Amino acid sequence: MTVPPRLRRALVRMRRDIAFIAAGMTLHLLPLLLHFWVVMLLLGTVLDPDPDTPVVLAFTLPLLFVAGWGLTEPQRWRFRALCGVELPRLRFSEIKRQFGYNLLIGPLLVVLELLLLALLLAAVAASLVLVWVWLVPPQWRRGHGGYVVPAGYLTAVGLLALAAVPPLAGGLVRLEILVGRAVLGVSRSDELARRVEDLTESRAGAVDAADAERRRIERDLHDGAQQRLVSLALNLGLAKATLTDLPPEAQQVIDAAHREAKDAIEELNNLVRGLHPAVLDELGLDAALSGLAARAPLPVRLRVDLPADLPQRAAPAVEAVAYFVVSEALTNIAKHAREATRAEVTVTRLGEILRVVIADDGMGGADPSGGSGLKGLAQRVRSVDGTFRMSSPVGGPTMMSVELPCPM
Repeated sequence: MTVPPRLRRALVRMRRDIAFIAAGMTLHLLPLLLHFWVVMLLLGTVLDPDPDTPVVLAFTLPLLFVAGWGLTEPQRWRFRALCGVELPRLRFSEIKRQFGYNLLIGPLLVVLELLLLALLLAAVAASLVLVWVWLVPPQWRRGHGGYVVPAGYLTAVGLLALAAVPPLAGGLVRLEILVGRAVLGVSRSDELARRVEDLTESRAGAVDAADAERRRIERDLHDGAQQRLVSLALNLGLAKATLTDLPPEAQQVIDAAHREAKDAIEELNNLVRGLHPAVLDELGLDAALSGLAARAPLPVRLRVDLPADLPQRAAPAVEAVAYFVVSEALTNIAKHAREATRAEVTVTRLGEILRVVIADDGMGGADPSGGSGLKGLAQRVRSVDGTFRMSSPVGGPTMMSVELPCPM
């Protein structure tokens, strides 16, 4: 006999609901018994003081703690395996919510679970009364024919009760899921906080990946294209020095090609240093910024105060942002700062903050919202949760301040 699909789904759902309720009853019954035991101990202490009662009570309280905290993981498994509901893994700091569910709400739910399972057992037993009467040997039924009619009524009541079990079980399961999500689930504020943490981690990963990609490009340029250009410039210089019998036009072409190759090498060097200088990884921020100050087209006073007793350097991504900010700032001062004769760069680390200040004595008037260069600097700083401030009144001076987080 083929079972209709709807009936089959209803039977599967009912079996799942009953299994969920039975598992919940097992987990909720332990805190209820512990509550009952503690109450009995307290009543015994009041009515009939016993010197051993405080000792027993002292051993019972840790059981309450284990039940309030340790039953959370079995509850998570019950919701996930039997109902497909995923409850988040709660931190130990959220133990109040775990205690509230396991020690307060659970003992209340177990009353409903016990009533439902008792109804199920009674309905099954009542619906089988006629079967039991039929199984009684005929010689035993002689003279007791009056039992058939009450047995029929009892069977009908059992079947009605059995029909009421699935919707009641489904309602109880929905109630437990609602309560579980409300107490053991994630609140709106916690969900937003965890989302912020996830976004922060993903952004940090993206920043680290971009920094690693810049380093790879820097190595490829340094070991590949730059070496080829150096070899080309050497060959052109050798040709210029040895091939003196060539026509003047050919010598001019070789001389122009030699100059273009040297200019390309210089531009490539600047590009490589702007991506991620090797000295930043090898010798640190102080050495890298010293190289920038030495190559700047105007005098730069550099002061780097990084305490030697710090347990570790700043993160590579943070050092790269600090280097990039100083590099772009000095470039902007040389190109756009009117009448600027000097610049000053100060780098200090105070606890978990790396502070970079760049100032010049130009005529000011720089507007961070007016150009893509300063906007790019601000976005680069914000990519590592830093802050970017700029003061550039008309008439000068201009000061750029950047604070970058450096967690210990």
